[in-house]
Amino acid sequence: MKRHRPLVLFMASGLVAVWLFVSAGPALAQCEAGGKFAAPAPPEAVTIYTAKKILTMERGNPEATAVAVSGKRVLAVGSLDEVKAALGDLKFTVNDTFQSKVVLPGLIDQHLHPFLGALTLATEVIATEDWVLPGRTFKAANTSEEYLARLKAADAALADKNEWLFSWGYHKLWHGKLDRKTLDAVSATRPIMIWQRSCHEFYLNTSAIKALGLTEAAMQGKGDASKMFNWEEGHWWETGLNLVIQPILKVFATPERMVSGLKQMVAYLHQNGVTAYMEPGALLTPDILKLYQQILGAENTPFYSYFVVDGRTQVDSGLGLAESLADTEKQIALAPQGKVSFFPGQIKLFADGAIISQLMQMKDGYTDGHHGEWMMTPKNLDQRAQLYWNAGYQLHIHVNGDLGLETVLNALERRMRENPRADHRSVIVHFACSTEEQVARIARLGAIVSANPYYTVGFADKYAKFGLGPTRADMMVRSASVLKRRIPLSFHSDLPMGPSAPLNFVWCAVNRVTPSGRVAGPEQRIGVEDALRAVTIESAYSWRKENELGSIAPGKIANFTVLEQDPLAAEPMKLKDIPIWGTVFEGRIFPVFVPKSAGGSAALPGQTPQLAGHGEPGQAHTGCPCEVAQMVAAAMPGSLESNSRPSSHRNRQTGSTDGRVGRAPFPPGQGA
Repeated sequence: MKRHRPLVLFMASGLVAVWLFVSAGPALAQCEAGGKFAAPAPPEAVTIYTAKKILTMERGNPEATAVAVSGKRVLAVGSLDEVKAALGDLKFTVNDTFQSKVVLPGLIDQHLHPFLGALTLATEVIATEDWVLPGRTFKAANTSEEYLARLKAADAALADKNEWLFSWGYHKLWHGKLDRKTLDAVSATRPIMIWQRSCHEFYLNTSAIKALGLTEAAMQGKGDASKMFNWEEGHWWETGLNLVIQPILKVFATPERMVSGLKQMVAYLHQNGVTAYMEPGALLTPDILKLYQQILGAENTPFYSYFVVDGRTQVDSGLGLAESLADTEKQIALAPQGKVSFFPGQIKLFADGAIISQLMQMKDGYTDGHHGEWMMTPKNLDQRAQLYWNAGYQLHIHVNGDLGLETVLNALERRMRENPRADHRSVIVHFACSTEEQVARIARLGAIVSANPYYTVGFADKYAKFGLGPTRADMMVRSASVLKRRIPLSFHSDLPMGPSAPLNFVWCAVNRVTPSGRVAGPEQRIGVEDALRAVTIESAYSWRKENELGSIAPGKIANFTVLEQDPLAAEPMKLKDIPIWGTVFEGRIFPVFVPKSAGGSAALPGQTPQLAGHGEPGQAHTGCPCEVAQMVAAAMPGSLESNSRPSSHRNRQTGSTDGRVGRAPFPPGQGA
């Protein structure tokens, strides 16, 4: 399968090959007769960055020690002598900032949710794994006793007894039963709100219920929503969230908290080396888009934020097929290009429910007898897949269970039979549970996979005992089977469903070691290089951005992630602990100050956080963070604009004399 723009190999003064793009823009490399490098005068100075090693993710030129950059583009890659020879008469400076470092293409999180990430990580996080944020680490709580001890400690740390305590990360399978009585025992005066790990459930204590002005009578007569709350237990779930979400958001998602949360998320992604991400299924209101453009699109934010339109809400809103297509084009036109923008010609569709709530559709059901849910009925999924397929769109389809995957593959098979398309790159998103036969079908149909490798590490131990059983739990995310079939494989976090730390994705996929210390599905472990490709070039490929992002090659955007150690030489179990020195974004250096572990424990200079399972039997819910993000966005109170105005501040320098150094993302007290 040919998957990259053609490259031409030329020799510079008899040296080892340097790779150049055939089609060169104004500032890109061109070949002249005789094989010498030539280019129009670059609009900006040329800098050669030297490094201990550069892992390019280009199969024909996998390693180098120097890269030439002009503006935001790469000019040449090779040894220092090779790059100098390739530049010919062009003037350049040499920057040795990375001479003891290992440089990778800018790491990519193929799929996350910035809105939910901003809100959840701005709470007291008490979850089943460590969350290491700028300036603070939230350690895991894996038992009911640990969870309650952490919650009580958070309460004790707040001096004002009337101040709200917000917490996210609770999951019944790990933390036991939670209800109003339990929360009242933590505090009878402080309002407490617990946001369940899937983001599909709220728990409130009595003080919170009173503070919000809620009454049991007001919960009645609201259709299905009135069936999805338990007043005595202070518990609201799924559609029942609509009964309380607006008053909750007035105190929880204030403009100040949203701005602080987004700034914290910028610092969090940067410390983990992320230089680009995509949110599939985005629903951006005008206010939220303005806020994103002001914070995520700020000059000192060192990554791209991309979005794909959500096709499910069009069904839920009753839009017809023609109306839906027009609606999608209208949304894309809101931000068609730039640092914060929609991908054109791409759509997010949904099959079954989420893994974190065990609501994926499984062929053989669940060991405890509960059943999964459809986010889009198979009929609606097929109709919308046909609509967008025939319009030439790339499909990103959320699916977790093997029955859900069977439904998706059947729909793709019908599309290929009715209207065959080459290079359609339909993306199987999440890819929790599957069979070997289904992996083979994915390959035959020309689809690709974007998986969350954390699923196996985070959930296999519990799901082996509850719901799936040992075999199906351990075989979640069949990465090795995908690669064996030569299917392009990328990785994502689905933040906040998992930490957005690409080197942690690599660690998960390479080791598959669970919290109990065992290896879940050892035959599905993959090599380090393949895992690195999944967070660089293969992620870019899944977005149709492989000609700009994902590898270090002439003509591409100069986005790099700079490491203190070589991941190809590291012990597999230490991959997630490789320190990240910083990033280069569009040719500008953005150090991570006080670098620590790549799993998320570095902090920007002076940066500190600004802010501190299963539902009821028979409930109909899907457990997907995408739909909660849309619900919250739609219910956001008031305008955010007045609280997110940018302010200027001076650059922070690395001390090097060459190269452009970017500002640290959002030092304390500074605006976007």
